[in-house]
Amino acid sequence: MRLRSPPLFWRTFLLILLLFAVCLAAWWPTVRVIEREPRARQIAQQVVSIVNITRSALVYSDPQQRRDLLGDLAENEGIRVVPLEPGDQVVPLPDSPLAETVSRNVRNKLGATTRMASDVNGVPGVWISFSIDDDAYWAFIDRDLFAEGGGHEWVAWAGLAAIISLMVAAVIAGLVNRPLAELSRAAAELGAGRTPRNLPDRGPPEIRTVNRSFNRMVESLDRLERDRAILLAGISHDLRTPLTRLRLELEMSDLPEATRAEMIGDLEQLDSIVRQFLDYARPMAARPEQALDLSTLVLDALSRSRVGAAAQCQVESHVEPGVRVMGHATDLSRALDNLFNNAVQYGRDASGELRLRLQVRRDGPDALVSVCDSGRGIDPDQFERLLRPFERGDASRSGSGGAGLGLAIVDRIARAHHGRLQLSVNHPSGLCAELRIPAVG
Repeated sequence: MRLRSPPLFWRTFLLILLLFAVCLAAWWPTVRVIEREPRARQIAQQVVSIVNITRSALVYSDPQQRRDLLGDLAENEGIRVVPLEPGDQVVPLPDSPLAETVSRNVRNKLGATTRMASDVNGVPGVWISFSIDDDAYWAFIDRDLFAEGGGHEWVAWAGLAAIISLMVAAVIAGLVNRPLAELSRAAAELGAGRTPRNLPDRGPPEIRTVNRSFNRMVESLDRLERDRAILLAGISHDLRTPLTRLRLELEMSDLPEATRAEMIGDLEQLDSIVRQFLDYARPMAARPEQALDLSTLVLDALSRSRVGAAAQCQVESHVEPGVRVMGHATDLSRALDNLFNNAVQYGRDASGELRLRLQVRRDGPDALVSVCDSGRGIDPDQFERLLRPFERGDASRSGSGGAGLGLAIVDRIARAHHGRLQLSVNHPSGLCAELRIPAVG
C-alpha cells in the first residue's frame, strides 16, 4: 500500500521542528561543557570552605565544648568529623569530568595529600580528608554536591521552549507555504473552468516570477477562450441562415420523398452541430445561483428528448423527488439535454434497441444524475479524452455525426457548478454518465 504524502505545510513544519530538535541536541552538551568549569569551582570552593571552617572550629574551640560543636555541625549542617583510619574502606568519587575537576581544585587549595571519596566504610556521601597537627580526619557531608541542580526549572524551560518552537515553526511554515497555497488554489480554480484572480506580485524573486508567469498564462487562456467563443459563435450564426434557407427550399422542392427526407435529415444534423457550437461558445452565467429542483429539471429534459416515444426504446427511471442543488436552470437543462441526446445517438445496441436506465438521487453530499445506455460502450482508456472538446468516440458508437462537444459541454457546466461528470462502463454493455453536483437542503 502506497503511503500518502503529507501536505507541504506539515512537511515544512516537521522539518523546522526537526531542525530545532537537532539544534537543541547539539546545544545541550555544549552548555554542559561550558558550565562545567564554573560549577566545579563553585563546588570546590564550597568544600574547601566547609573543611577550613570545620578545622578552625576544632582547633580554636574550647576542648570542653568541642564535643558539643561536633554535635551541632552534624545536626544543623549535616557535617560530621570522624578519624581517618588506615583500614577504612574507601570508594573514590565517580569517574566523571565534573568530579575530576572538583578534586583537582580542592587539592590545589587544601594540599596534594587531600583525598575525596564518595563512600567510606559503607556510608555514602562526600568525604574529604584533612589533618590537624599529626592527626588525620574525615569531614563527611551528607549532601550530594554533585547532583544536578535546577531539574524542575530545566523541565519548565524545556516545555516553554518547545511551545515557543511549535508556534514559531507554524508561523514560518505558514509564511513559506502561503504563496504555494495561493498558487495551488488558483490552479484548482483554473482546472475547474473558472478564471482565478491574479496572484500577488510580492515575495521572493522566484515566487514573483512564478506568479507573473501564471497570471500571463491565465490571461492567455482567457483570451484564447474568448477568441474561440467568438469564432464559434460567428461561424454558427453565419451558417444558420443558409441552413434555414436550404431547409425551406427542400420543403418546397419537387424531389422524391425519400430523397427529401434524407436531405432534411442531413440539414438537421448540421443544425444540431451548429447548435452545439453555440452552446459551447455561450459563456457561463454570471448571475447569482438559485436553489433548483434537480428532479424536476431531469424529468423536463427527459420529456423534451422524447426518448420514450423513440422507436425500439425502453426507459427505466428512478427519480427521487425533491433533490435540490444550487445553480442556473438554463445551463443545467442544457447539460441534461446533452446527456439524453448522447444516449439516444450512441447508446443503441447491435439490434438498434435502446435500453436506458435513469437515476436521480441524493448520494451523500452530492446530487447524482445517472444516465446509462445499452450500447457497445467505450474503452475506459478513452473516458478522459471524450470529455475534451471536439473529441468523439470510436466507430462502435459513432454511427451518427456530431461535433464532439456534447460531453464537453456537460463537463464544463458541471465544473462551473462545483461538480463533475464521470464516465464508467455499464455492465454487461454500454456507457454510464454520472453528473454529480453538491446538493442543498
